[in-house]
Amino acid sequence: MKLYRPATILVGVLFVLLGGLTRLATPEQVFEEQNLEVVHGTIGEALKYGDSTVTITRMKFAKGVLEESGSDDDKPIETNGVYVALEWDTVRGIQKPSNTGAKLVADGGTVYEPIGGLTDSGIDFPEAGFAKTGAVVFEVNPTDLKGLTLQLRPSMFYNVLNSYVEVDLGIPSEDIAQQLVDGAEAQYVLQNPVVRVASS
Repeated sequence: MKLYRPATILVGVLFVLLGGLTRLATPEQVFEEQNLEVVHGTIGEALKYGDSTVTITRMKFAKGVLEESGSDDDKPIETNGVYVALEWDTVRGIQKPSNTGAKLVADGGTVYEPIGGLTDSGIDFPEAGFAKTGAVVFEVNPTDLKGLTLQLRPSMFYNVLNSYVEVDLGIPSEDIAQQLVDGAEAQYVLQNPVVRVASS
């Protein structure tokens, strides 16, 4: 029987320990490589989100926002910046998608969250076999829109493949961003979400 010297055994044990510490030190990298599928697209593309799909159908800029479900006396919510409204269409697959965390990210690293106080602003999915349309509204800095990207991140689960969606909103330069801001409407009416049977 072959005998191993203590020094050889010690080196082997050290390699095992170092490998384990490396995995513990970088859990995000390991997780993203094994459990995260990143799907890139643009406005108008149906993008896979698990076994469902999400499509950003239109982008609108406005100085004020008003809910369709509000009363006749409601006044638009105005801003010193600009509102970006993204209209969407989701089609539900068999599995229920986890919570969809929507945010906008500019080239400079600025992150914009959906504005609060609007009942029907957000992105979600209907029951299996159905489709849904709606809109999500963000308040943004009109001077920081270059490279604006929509990111949809689900609640992360370690034992399943998670889909992470990035939608390029088509603002490659500051000049184009300024044109969009200059053309902003006085107000955007946030429509009530509509559910329909998904087409086969």
